[in-house]
Amino acid sequence: MTTLFDSINTRNREKLLKILETHPLHFQKNTSLLSMIKGENSIGFITHGYAQIIKVDSNGTKTIIEELMDEDTFHTSLLSFSKNEYDIIAKEDTELILIDYESIFQIEEKNKEYYVQFIKNLLQITLKKTEERNERIEILTQKTIRNKLLEYFNIMSNKHGSKFIYLPFNFIDLADYLAVDRCAMSRELKNLKEEGFIEIKGKRITLLYDKYSSSENLINI
Repeated sequence: MTTLFDSINTRNREKLLKILETHPLHFQKNTSLLSMIKGENSIGFITHGYAQIIKVDSNGTKTIIEELMDEDTFHTSLLSFSKNEYDIIAKEDTELILIDYESIFQIEEKNKEYYVQFIKNLLQITLKKTEERNERIEILTQKTIRNKLLEYFNIMSNKHGSKFIYLPFNFIDLADYLAVDRCAMSRELKNLKEEGFIEIKGKRITLLYDKYSSSENLINI
């Protein structure tokens, strides 16, 4: 997966960071990253750590919008939404840098190879984010919890080319990611396991069905 500084050596990366006037921000576990982000038109780059973009509705229901790992990026346009609904929470001690979006295009050294590579990386990341958003829409528009689970499993299986799926988070977070009730999801996972469609061992899910079968067909088996 492309990251912001792919194919840019350490020396040129430091040049870019200096020109863009970035500096690291440090966050302790369970603190809000948005609390120290002032601008609404910046790119955040996770130097190291782990964070989640979340949405909390008026009923207090939490939905995980996106997972942010080492070298992942996000846009602070989230601040243009209600601050009471969206947040970015550090799930472990996390460091990030902020890059002002406008400053990217005000760099005088636009002919430098490392700048061109930086822009290419940024475009690739944008395309990847769009693809991931489309995958998320496919999951969330499924009408049942079973369909959402199977759609998610199929996407993960296709990405890694394996019937073995290693969840990037715990089952509580999986329910929040799928925007479903946790207890109801647990019951459906139990049903899928008892019906012989999946095996569960810790965070590893093994698909025992043909992943090319539609979710609707599996429901009617």
